Amino acid sequence: MPKPRVSSLAELNDWLIDECIAYAKRMEPPEFKGRTIWEVFQAEQASLVVSRGPYDGFAEKVVRASTTCLIMADHNRYSVDARAAGRMVQVRSHAERIVVLLDEGIVAEHPRDFRRSKVIYDPWHYLPILVRKPGALRNGAPFKDWDLPPGLAAARAKLRPHVDADRQFVKILSAVLDHGLVAVEAACAEALEAGVANSDVILAVLARQLQPLTPPSMTIPDGLRLKVEPKADCARYDSLRRAA
Repeated sequence: MPKPRVSSLAELNDWLIDECIAYAKRMEPPEFKGRTIWEVFQAEQASLVVSRGPYDGFAEKVVRASTTCLIMADHNRYSVDARAAGRMVQVRSHAERIVVLLDEGIVAEHPRDFRRSKVIYDPWHYLPILVRKPGALRNGAPFKDWDLPPGLAAARAKLRPHVDADRQFVKILSAVLDHGLVAVEAACAEALEAGVANSDVILAVLARQLQPLTPPSMTIPDGLRLKVEPKADCARYDSLRRAA
């Protein structure tokens, strides 16, 4: 059976399934002469236990995340959320992904890399650190070739001619921690549509988007309407003061 050239585990698994079915359709089991393995399988399938879902198999170990927010899995290092730095975490190595947990909460999830001595970053893990050190945006290893969402990428490109472009962009990114990526992306899109990408403008748009909707005005029944409308007359206070 020739070994195929594949670009992913999913493609390899599809090829293996096809080869197994082809093998089963041409081979006879020793217990059932005159029938193929596939035919026996089809006949017995109704008696088999129904699968409740894919088997979630993984190898788990407990390691300490480094102060640079990295953990070792297999022969590679993967980034974790900044809050896990220096703490003990659970690393689960699945067939296709690496999942890292801290206190039962997921602090990292990466596609599993089967090469060696690689460092796999998720720039979003370092966002709290970036807020404190905006200069890292330009030279920090996690932020090189950062594949940003379209709205943020367009805002960064429009800010580039400004002297304080990095500081302004980090200010926009910091809003993701409080408001979420979807809201910040929407604010960037609205500001860019108006032709601006200033950080203060984008944050103002974000604040306005998060304001509660104005409640509908009430229709006052005629029976509750004032017969004498109050007047804004500050001179009334002078009359009260004189009477006192």
